[in-house]
Amino acid sequence: MRTVHEVSGLAGVSIRTLQYYDKIGLLRPAEYTDAGYRLYDDTDLERLQQILLFRELEFPLKEIRKIMESPDYDRDRALEQQIALLTLKKEHLENLIELARGIKETGGNTMDFSAFDTSRMEEYAAQAKASWGDTAAYKEFKEKAKDRTSEEERDLGAQMMRIFAEFGRIKDTDPASGEAQALAGKLQAFITEHYYKCTEDILSGLGRMYAAGGDFTENIDGAGGKGTAGFADKAIQIYCSRRGAAANCSMEE
Repeated sequence: MRTVHEVSGLAGVSIRTLQYYDKIGLLRPAEYTDAGYRLYDDTDLERLQQILLFRELEFPLKEIRKIMESPDYDRDRALEQQIALLTLKKEHLENLIELARGIKETGGNTMDFSAFDTSRMEEYAAQAKASWGDTAAYKEFKEKAKDRTSEEERDLGAQMMRIFAEFGRIKDTDPASGEAQALAGKLQAFITEHYYKCTEDILSGLGRMYAAGGDFTENIDGAGGKGTAGFADKAIQIYCSRRGAAANCSMEE
């Protein structure tokens, strides 16, 4: 057991912050001494690590508490998504550093603002939050999955990997080609049939997630070869963009 002072020193978090986390129910100590002092065990420290990872990604405390108190919260899945988000954040910072160096070298004549684009991080974060939150898609996923056996789940996973293997077979071609676009549609239909209604917005977010690094990218590249996840994402973004444009045209008519 560690005191609040020891935890503060170990984690680099102020005592006042730890007291506030206790007050709002985000991180309650395992025990209190007779004198009212907080005592933290290893489980508390593991929870604190999760909280601090979310904070590094600028999640509000209220959202962190909601996520971590959800009965469906999966710590391992959360770590995978945090790794992917932190990787995107690292790439974003590296791009900003490169831009700053370029400005210094050119004397301020670099009119390139692409390094400030955080859309990939935002899209991935939105998708991650949806998987933790109380969304209609997540409820549908839980409903469809509740009666499936572990073997059936593995079979569905294998079927999805076969779709990615098909992406891998054509990964050196144009992601806008008819074959690539047909595969994006096939993936969307598969997810809708077996997991939840996969709208273009959801599919676009999934595409970003697939290419963001970590286990998602490794598994997809394992099925179709290196570069498959990135190719699938490009095909998916084109597919979703075209579908969105077609829907807008229909509305205007």
